[in-house]
Amino acid sequence: MFPLGSVLVPGMVLPLHVFEPRYQQLTADCLAGDGEFGVVLIERGSEVGGGEVRTAVGTVARVVQAAQLPEGRWALATVGTRRLRVARWLEDDPYPRADVEDWPDPEPEAADGAALGEVVARLRTVLARSAELGDPTAAATVELADDVVLASYQAVAVAPLGPSDRQALLAEPTVGARLARLGALLAEELEVLDLRLAVEGEAPDGLGDGG
Repeated sequence: MFPLGSVLVPGMVLPLHVFEPRYQQLTADCLAGDGEFGVVLIERGSEVGGGEVRTAVGTVARVVQAAQLPEGRWALATVGTRRLRVARWLEDDPYPRADVEDWPDPEPEAADGAALGEVVARLRTVLARSAELGDPTAAATVELADDVVLASYQAVAVAPLGPSDRQALLAEPTVGARLARLGALLAEELEVLDLRLAVEGEAPDGLGDGG
């Protein structure tokens, strides 16, 4: 298990620079096996040193590219494949370990496709507003998968959200619940972005950029 300060969701690419000795060992063991490990969010604490509080819902990461660096460090390219739930944590020796189970999404309902379309439209508006304000963001023309479940996770991955919101979306039991929560979060974000645009548009010359 690899606890992090960020959230990985299925379909999301996660680059990692592995430098702690315990995670160097985890990487070596994973590469000698199936190339997979679990990623969970650190709710409280630090990524370095141990003793952190971890979430019980995470994602399986698969290593797709690995390069060993000096001093035993690794540069990894990984991708999230599927959800997991932690049944119980084991001793952190030689690195964090847990008994886990896969937690697949139930089959989507008929209404989920239409809900996805509405969320994607709102997401693209949010991304366009963010770009207009100069925020680092994904392109508003981002294309999502045809599969509703995977597309719901891809939308979570590119939406401008904090770790706690992204974790809550990962832990939603169904794709319909995930899309409903994401739609509400995007609506709130759009209100904030529109307010920022209005304020900056009203700022006197030379002050709109904080000058």
